[in-house]
Amino acid sequence: MNHIGLESISLQGDCCHTRLRLQRVLVNSRGDIHGGALMSALDFSLGVVACAHDPINVGAATIDMNTHFYEPAAADVDVFAICKRRGKRIAFCEGEVKDAQGNVLAAARAVFKLVPRAP
Repeated sequence: MNHIGLESISLQGDCCHTRLRLQRVLVNSRGDIHGGALMSALDFSLGVVACAHDPINVGAATIDMNTHFYEPAAADVDVFAICKRRGKRIAFCEGEVKDAQGNVLAAARAVFKLVPRAP
């Protein structure tokens, strides 16, 4: 996530907050943050909350992710993710991309396979 400049803001329980800053390398032809960059930020943030219960020993592999785009991201954005349900091997997570005024620009739902990390 260093490549796109995603910043970690907070992780509290099953909630994660990250920030993606508007950068020239991330914009589309209209000057907005490209949808693929937003999806990467969402995937990372949702994956964090999927394994937030045991981040040292458990990783997350994306099984499925659906993203809906509502408005262009023309400035820095915040990504908020929450784990809605976690079983022994599967986690269900939801997230939103918001602008500085709190408007939801995009939303995603994802399912992750929880995998043990190598010692």
